[in-house]
Amino acid sequence: MALNLPCYAHTPNQQDKWHHLPSHLTKVAELAKAFADPFGGGAYAAWAGLFHDLGKFNPAFQTYLQARHEGQNHPPVPHAIWGAAMLYQLLFKVVQNPELWKDIAMPVYGHHAGLPAAGRLGQDAEEFLQKNGSAVDIMREALASLPKPPPLPPLPGEGTRRELFIRLLFSALVDADYLDTEEHFAPDLAASRKGWPDLHQLWSRFIEKQQAFIAARKTKSLTDAVRMEVYEACLRAAEGPPGVWRLTVPTGGGKTRSGLAFALKHAVLHGKRRIVVAIPYTSIIEQTAEVYRKILGDEAVLEHHSQVVPSENEEQDSATMRFRLAAENWDAPVIVTTTVQLFESLFTDSPARARKLHNLARSVILLDEVQALPPEILRPTLDVLRALVEDCGVTLVLSTATQPAFDETPYLNEFSCMEVREIVPQYREHFEQLRRVNYELRQEPISWESLAREIRDLRQVLVILNSRLDALHLLKMLDDLPDVFHLSTLLCGAHRKKVLAEVALRLQKGKPVRLISTQVVEAGVDLDFPVVYRAVGPLDRIVQAAGRCNREGRLAAGLTVVFEPAEGRTPRGAYKTGLEKARLLLRERPAESLHDPDLYRQYFQRLFQDVNLDEKGIQEYRFALDYPEVARRYRLIEEETVAVVVPYGEAEKHLRDWLRYPGRDTWRKLQPYVVSIFRYEATTFKKQGLLDPLGEGFYRWIGRYDERLGLVGPLYDPNDLIV
Repeated sequence: MALNLPCYAHTPNQQDKWHHLPSHLTKVAELAKAFADPFGGGAYAAWAGLFHDLGKFNPAFQTYLQARHEGQNHPPVPHAIWGAAMLYQLLFKVVQNPELWKDIAMPVYGHHAGLPAAGRLGQDAEEFLQKNGSAVDIMREALASLPKPPPLPPLPGEGTRRELFIRLLFSALVDADYLDTEEHFAPDLAASRKGWPDLHQLWSRFIEKQQAFIAARKTKSLTDAVRMEVYEACLRAAEGPPGVWRLTVPTGGGKTRSGLAFALKHAVLHGKRRIVVAIPYTSIIEQTAEVYRKILGDEAVLEHHSQVVPSENEEQDSATMRFRLAAENWDAPVIVTTTVQLFESLFTDSPARARKLHNLARSVILLDEVQALPPEILRPTLDVLRALVEDCGVTLVLSTATQPAFDETPYLNEFSCMEVREIVPQYREHFEQLRRVNYELRQEPISWESLAREIRDLRQVLVILNSRLDALHLLKMLDDLPDVFHLSTLLCGAHRKKVLAEVALRLQKGKPVRLISTQVVEAGVDLDFPVVYRAVGPLDRIVQAAGRCNREGRLAAGLTVVFEPAEGRTPRGAYKTGLEKARLLLRERPAESLHDPDLYRQYFQRLFQDVNLDEKGIQEYRFALDYPEVARRYRLIEEETVAVVVPYGEAEKHLRDWLRYPGRDTWRKLQPYVVSIFRYEATTFKKQGLLDPLGEGFYRWIGRYDERLGLVGPLYDPNDLIV
């Protein structure tokens, strides 16, 4: 069957130029190969690029594209199944290889709708070929006009290694497709992606800023001395080989800057392409990204936590295309993101979320507060991290004051036989030197009313509670005080930043300040209170809370009070298990044992012993290449959340800009004004008229937003469930 040429991939751009299909396939193949070469998948990705849009040679698709251009209604014409079916025909039915075809066909089939389950793909391809007799002839003629794909090497892995390899191929294909499409529709935006500084430049900037930072410290305290030792240890260790490293630093020991020093120097020496820092809390991301920008420059750091996922279908209208192209691809030299964004992407079936994954190859990944990884999905999590290290040239840094020692526990084999090196070998000495607090363990539960009375008697105090609802209860008891502040994920990022700045200023000037917070303040937030109250929680949380107490060592000793709220609630799942383990350990040990880093290894040993580390059976579905089921089961936040823009600061202006042109630049400006709530809460609030839908999983809040409380409505905190 002769093709009616020319054929097009996309409708005309603003210059009224159509996007020619052969040039699109050729360019996507070239880009996808370049993206996949760092993890050994270049040849496979080139095949995927050439085959992914073969279905657009279908005359029916060309008719559909013309109708869309002319503004006519026309039902979508599926095209992704075509290339997948052709791979099935060539590599399975002709070459007689029952497995090879899947590694290419699955990314091709899913490049709009998402990665499928392998079990259905062969059946779908066979049915398509039987119902569309002319399709093979159309695609053969199309392929004859395209560059010949490279020879395919043997499959690089099996089991879960193969599962990750296919997802990375999927990522390379999707990003290549999106980028070439963006080049067609928005060449100015495409050009803006190419101005990143390289890591050698950033290392030079870092050295210059670090020398100035050290020189500016006029008085050198014991804390400063420890921070300098940590920094120098990081510089020495950076010269060591790629692999897995532990960065064990007591709270307040300068982990943020020193960790960046290790990552930058190691990346420059070993040819790594970028640095990805993953953190459990959005509040820490905002602060860490700010620190990095001051050191490296605004243009060097991508801060990425929330993202609206576009509809996953084969629609080709301009609005859908713009929305699709807004997805982040992590092409920056330094990325600061959430553990949710990183790990749920590593187990996703979604094109938009997977798009960035190929850029993890040959990177340095620094997992900050690594102990916060949920134990009930720890086995698949560590398995994918090991594969990134061994198959993709990643250097992994496990950073925390409370190391879970994954390689030493008999209940995990994912890190067994792996050498995990210590960046700071003398960390035990540092814990002893930085004893800056005394712990008081309260035995009797305390009511909100009694706690509020104690808080009123203290001039500067931080109270950390286990849930947003608990924080709201205590805030109500202190409502008449003007110097009470609140931090939780009920506040958008821009609002939290303002509160943190005001609290830090009051602490510095000795003014009254009482901060009521959830766990968002516990790690990486640079505050220094004389007294901290912490509701009993997992052991590592208690120590992180103490890190906000006498942080700079200005007092002989600060006071950290661990108490049991009489009316408090405990988040579900692993958090509750960790809390119970901590409660038992605290009854067995004196309060001073909280200064011993080995206590946390014992704590995690007990925790791992009593938790099913693959509670959802995710590994079984990974072996079966069932991507939709893997994505459904792998959740750091158990309940699905949605993004809500709140009426704070310049939110409305940035929302208008984003609605006018939903690109990644407009989304980055809107991101600080977004709050996450559970999807089931959104359903309730929509019925109450408090939410204005803006898109799938994306809303404007039209209810009350309070200067102290933030978004007034939801009672449960998504972050409660992931720590």
